[in-house]
Amino acid sequence: MSAVLQQIDTAPVDTGAQTHRALRFLTAGSVDDGKSTLIGRLLFDSRAILADQLDALERRAAGSAIDLSLLTDGLEAEREQGITIDVAYRYFATRQRKFIIADAPGHEQYTRNMVTAAAGSDAAVVLVDITKLDWRQQPVKLLPQTRRHALLAQLLRVPSIVFAVNKLDAIDAEARAAFDAVRASLEAFAAQAGIEVAGIVPVSALRGDNVTAASPVWTWYAGPTLLELLHALPAADERHDGALSVPVQYVAKIGDGANPKRIFWGRIAHGRVRVGDTVQVFPSGQQAQVAELRRAGEPVDVVEAGQSAGLVLDRELDISRGDWFSTPGTLGSTQRFTATLAWLDTEAAQIGRKYWVRHGHRWVQARITAIDSRRDIHTLEDHEAHELGVNEIGRVQIETQAPLPVEAYLENRVGGALIVVDPASNRTSGALLVSQA
Repeated sequence: MSAVLQQIDTAPVDTGAQTHRALRFLTAGSVDDGKSTLIGRLLFDSRAILADQLDALERRAAGSAIDLSLLTDGLEAEREQGITIDVAYRYFATRQRKFIIADAPGHEQYTRNMVTAAAGSDAAVVLVDITKLDWRQQPVKLLPQTRRHALLAQLLRVPSIVFAVNKLDAIDAEARAAFDAVRASLEAFAAQAGIEVAGIVPVSALRGDNVTAASPVWTWYAGPTLLELLHALPAADERHDGALSVPVQYVAKIGDGANPKRIFWGRIAHGRVRVGDTVQVFPSGQQAQVAELRRAGEPVDVVEAGQSAGLVLDRELDISRGDWFSTPGTLGSTQRFTATLAWLDTEAAQIGRKYWVRHGHRWVQARITAIDSRRDIHTLEDHEAHELGVNEIGRVQIETQAPLPVEAYLENRVGGALIVVDPASNRTSGALLVSQA
């Protein structure tokens, strides 16, 4: 048996789709909804499993059906408990596209891991376990984690959100009626929350129906399979037009001799930079011209949003990690702003308490000056609140010890996002998404 099984090639080649960038997507939803099994099915059907992995699964199965969830549950504690704890990343490819999958945990206590996975994803596949719902009662009441994960994906500006109604094979005879009822509730929830749904697909991760191939049983469903839908989804791309914005991540030296040059590395948040452009440094406000540009170690003439680059300036300036480059006169700064706060810590978020926040690569102290409201994930209404508990979402006012070049998150996912860290425990306590600077 070869080291890596040959990738699936039964579908016709779509030359237009081949130009698509790799799609980064996460699976989300409540615990035991079948997220790990779904990813295992995608890997298995796409023949993206190492031969020794497959042999180990077959030995463990001992003649029974292979447990596909073990392909992603890599921690010993995950295999023992049958749950996902940490985010597991997997890669697979078809003839049409490459994919990077993040398997997010479903337990409420690991919601912070789901937020981490969603922050860099192009799409979210939210699983809905039909066996946990009373689909005969109208409207169908969705699970809290289904609603919470969909709302978090929307808040984190995940471009495409897909719902996969799973385990319909458990009620084959009534699968169509159950799917129609749940789809109606999902559409109503999405409309109320302002979520644009890319698709709702009936699937059986265990049996493989509508995952990579159309179900031979559910002939009533004429829509795309989950894989066909993923092939068509766009990859997220930061804004290429407008002003330049680059957070400095790393400073290094290049060149030999007594006068080596300093090169400033960072990922372009938005805009583009060319050799010869004038850039302004935050927070000093000083300006310089770009003398050289490097990408992947090679000299280039231009670098665009979403790409990592090294900038060499025409003169020496005091620049360090956490500073920003921008088009002169375009990057504002503030110490007070309004944001949506997704709170992830067991100790409640409190008004007036000091926290550390990280914006780009800069750490500053900050405090919550006011909590304007808390979002009820069941009714989607905003209520008055004086603190935010674990996994709650609210609108808050923030004041930082030093000015930061924050932007609205809807305009810039880099400049508009901050993480909150408890200074006593060093726990990641929350995620801030700037609403208004």
